[in-house]
Amino acid sequence: MIELTRLNKQKNEKFILNSELIETIEEKPDTTIRLVNGKNIVVVESSAQVVSKVLAYKRTIYGR
Repeated sequence: MIELTRLNKQKNEKFILNSELIETIEEKPDTTIRLVNGKNIVVVESSAQVVSKVLAYKRTIYGR
């Protein structure tokens, strides 16, 4: 599970995402995460930041 910030027009909201559900991450120009269920989420973080958070989370689970 990783904490991200949803990009909204009115305010940015923090939320927790199950990183196992991520199918693709694109920057066009906003970072869009496509989940395995077809849902898209636009976040403030860059794709590199999302990947870094996923790797850090998996390291805590599986070790190095």
